[in-house]
Amino acid sequence: MKKSLDTGSVHPGRARMFKPKPIAALLPLGTISLTAMAGDAAQAFNIPAQALDSALTELAYQTNLRLLYPAELVGKLHSSPVSGQYTPEQAMQRMLQDSGLTVRKTADGTFTVEPAANAEPRAAATMPAVTVMGKAVYDSTDPYNQDYNLTNTKTATKTDTPIMETPFSVQVVSKQVIEDQQVIRLKDALRNISGVVQGGDATGSDHFNIRGFDTTMVYRDGSPFPIAAGIPTNRRETANIESIDVLKGPASLLYGRTEPGGIVNVTTKQPLSHAYYLLQQQFGSYDLYRTTVDATGPITSDNSLLYRFNLAYQDNNSFRDYVGNERVFVAPVLTWNIDAKTKATFELEYLHDESINDPGVPGLGNRPAPAPRNSFLSEPNAKITTDKVLVGLNWSHQFNDDWEISQRFNAEFTQYDQIGSFFFGQASTSGNVDRGFFKTESPWEKYYTNVNLTGKFNTGVVKHKLLMGGDYFREDLNVKEGCCPSPSTPINVFNPIPTGLPNFDVALVVKTSSDWFGLYLQDQLELPHNFFALGGMRYDNAQGNDELNAGAVTIDEDRVSPRGGLLWRPIPELSLYGSYTENFGANNGANRNGQLLKPETAQQWETGVKTEWWDGRFSASLAYFELTKQNIRVTDPTNFTLSKSIGEAKSQGIEIDAKGEVIPGWNIIGSYAHIPVANITKDFDSSGGNGNQGNRLYNSARNSGSLWNVYEFQDGDMQGLKFGAGAVVVGKRQADNENLVQMPGYVTLNLMTSYQQRIGNSKFTVQFNVDNLLDKSYFASANGFNQHFFGTPRTFLGSVRLEY
Repeated sequence: MKKSLDTGSVHPGRARMFKPKPIAALLPLGTISLTAMAGDAAQAFNIPAQALDSALTELAYQTNLRLLYPAELVGKLHSSPVSGQYTPEQAMQRMLQDSGLTVRKTADGTFTVEPAANAEPRAAATMPAVTVMGKAVYDSTDPYNQDYNLTNTKTATKTDTPIMETPFSVQVVSKQVIEDQQVIRLKDALRNISGVVQGGDATGSDHFNIRGFDTTMVYRDGSPFPIAAGIPTNRRETANIESIDVLKGPASLLYGRTEPGGIVNVTTKQPLSHAYYLLQQQFGSYDLYRTTVDATGPITSDNSLLYRFNLAYQDNNSFRDYVGNERVFVAPVLTWNIDAKTKATFELEYLHDESINDPGVPGLGNRPAPAPRNSFLSEPNAKITTDKVLVGLNWSHQFNDDWEISQRFNAEFTQYDQIGSFFFGQASTSGNVDRGFFKTESPWEKYYTNVNLTGKFNTGVVKHKLLMGGDYFREDLNVKEGCCPSPSTPINVFNPIPTGLPNFDVALVVKTSSDWFGLYLQDQLELPHNFFALGGMRYDNAQGNDELNAGAVTIDEDRVSPRGGLLWRPIPELSLYGSYTENFGANNGANRNGQLLKPETAQQWETGVKTEWWDGRFSASLAYFELTKQNIRVTDPTNFTLSKSIGEAKSQGIEIDAKGEVIPGWNIIGSYAHIPVANITKDFDSSGGNGNQGNRLYNSARNSGSLWNVYEFQDGDMQGLKFGAGAVVVGKRQADNENLVQMPGYVTLNLMTSYQQRIGNSKFTVQFNVDNLLDKSYFASANGFNQHFFGTPRTFLGSVRLEY
C-alpha cells in the first residue's frame, strides 16, 4: 500500500492515503518519492522521535511536501528526533539517520528516499525517481480523518467494495460528520440519511423508520443486536463508533434476521499501530455533562500487540420534568498480530444506564395532546436500569494475496429492569387520561458467530470476488412482569400531579428462546466494458420457542432468499444499477388465539444512479425502490406480551443523497426522500374485516430531508476556524396504523462553530453547537400505541477536546 500526504490544506497529524494513477505502480518497492513544493529554504523543526510513519506525516505538514511511499518501507521503523534549523532534505536526513534509509535529491528536483544499500549511483538502465500525482484521501481509520465522503464500505457486500461498484443503496455517516454535529444519540447521526426518520419511543431505544418500515435492529461490526418482546435495550453508545452505515432495503442474504427497510451497522474503533490519545469534555443544556476518552497504540515495540480503550460518562437532565439519564461505558480492545497474515482481536464492552421511563403524551382528537413540552405523565420513580456486558473475539488468516478466512464471535449479557406506564385511550378535552403501569425484570442473553471465506480468481476475462459463509444467532429471554393493577390511575396532561406507583406482583409471563442458522454464497463479478454483477443465495433455518404463561408455542421455518444486481460504470464518475432482493424474518410468538404467526417475508426492486466527482471527494446518488413486506408482526395493543400480524404493506419512492468536499474546506452532507406510498395493502381484524387496509404505516413521512454544511478556513489568520449550519425537514406522519392521530411536519435549524489550535504536538479544539435554533415545538415520533414523543427544544452543546 502506498501512502500519500498532501498537506498544503490540512491540519497537523492528518495522514492521508493515496489513490495513485497507474504510473504509481512503476515505483520501485522501497522508494519514497517527494516533490518539494515550498523550496529548499531552511526552517525551524521540532519533531520528536516517534513511529517513522507519524514523523513523515509531521514533516510533510511542516514543509508543504507531497509525499508518496509504500507503507511496507517504513513498516515498524522509528525516527530520530529533528530539532533546529534545517532544509527539508537535511531534516529528512536527520530523521532517517538510524532507520537504514537515506535521502537524495535528483536533478529534476524530486527527493528520493530509499534503503541505504541502494544509495550508490544508478545505472543508466535503472528507472529514475517518478513524481506521482494523484488524489489524496484520508485513511478512514485515522483519528484525524476529516472526510465527509468515504468511498468504500463492507456493509453492503461483507467485502471491501467501492460504493460506486455496489448495485445497492448504501450510505455512510463518517466520523467527521459525527464530530461536527456532536452526535451523542444514534438517531441524530441518521437524520443525515435519506428515508430514515426517528421511530418508536424517545428514551430507551434506538428505533428508526427506514423506507416506511420500523426497525429496532442495530448491527455492530456486522453482528445483530435486536430487541425482543418490545424491550428497548439497544440504545447504542457512540463513544467508540468509527462510522455508521445504512444499507437500504432487504439484507437477509448477508445478515439473516433483518427488517426489509434496511439495516443500521455501526463500525467500532479498532486499535491502531501508532499512539493517539483524546480527552473530551462536553457540557450543555439541561445540565448535560459528558466525558469521553479514546486511547490507542502499540503495546509492544514490534506492533504485535495493539490496544484501544474508549470510555464515556454522561449525566444529564431533560426538558421533560423528572426525566434524566446517567450512563457509564467502557470498551477496551486488544489486537494480537500473530504474524503477517494472521491476527486476532479481543473485545469487551460494559454499559450501565439509568434513566426515567417517559411515556410521552396521549392523543387528543386527531393530534397528540397539546400539553406543555415539560409535562411528565408518569411517576418520578418510574426507572429503567440497564446493565450490559459484551465480549467478543474475531480472527482472520490470509492464505495468500487472494484467499482469506475470518470468524467473529460475540456474546452479550443484559439485565434490563423497568417500571413504565401507558394510557387507556385518548385524553378528554379537559386533559384527563387514565393510566396503567407495569414492571418488568428481564435477563437476556445473546450469542452470535459467523465464518466467512473470501477469495479472488478469474475465469477468462471475468474477475470474481467470492464470499462463502455461515452464521448462527441465539437469544434467551425471560420476562417477569407485573402489569396493569386496577383501578386505573388518572392524570391531567395540562396539570400533571404525581400520585405514586402502585404495588406490583411480578411473575414470569414470557420465556423466549430462538435459534437462527444461515448459509450464504455470493459472487461479485467484474465484467468487460465496466460492468459489475452480483448474485447470491442464502438458506435460513429459524427456530423459536415462546412460553406464554402456562402455554408454549414453537416455530421451525426454512427459507431460501436470492439477491442479485447489475451495475454499469461507463466512466469513473458515473454508475447505473438495478437490483432485486428478498428478505426473511422469523416471527417468534403467537396471537391472542394461540395461533402461530407466519414468518415475515419481503421483496424489493431498486434502480439508481451514483456519481463521484473530484477524485472521490464528493459523491451523490439517486435511488428508486418498490418494497413489499408480508406478515408484518406488530404488538397486540390488547396484550403487550402477545403479537399479531397484518397481511401486507408496500412502500415505494425516491431517495437522494449527497456528501463530500465541494471546495477545499467546504463539506456538505444532504438528503431528500419522497415516499408517496407506505401503505397497508392487506389486513384483517378479529372479526374477519379489512382492519387497517389502505392506511399509511405509522411514523412514515411522505417527504423528509436534511442539509448540513461546514466551512473551515484553510490558511491565514483564521486557519483552524470552522462554521457550520444545517436544517432537518420531516413531513406529516401518522401516529398509528389506524391513522386516527397525525403528527404535523416540522423544520429545525442547527448551527456550529469550532476552533482548532496546535499546541506543541497536541491539537486543542473548542466547539459550540446549537440544535433547533428557532426552538420549534414538534413531535419527533410515536410508538403506535397512543404515545407521542416531543422533539428536543433549542439546546446548546459545547466541548473542549485535546488530542495528541
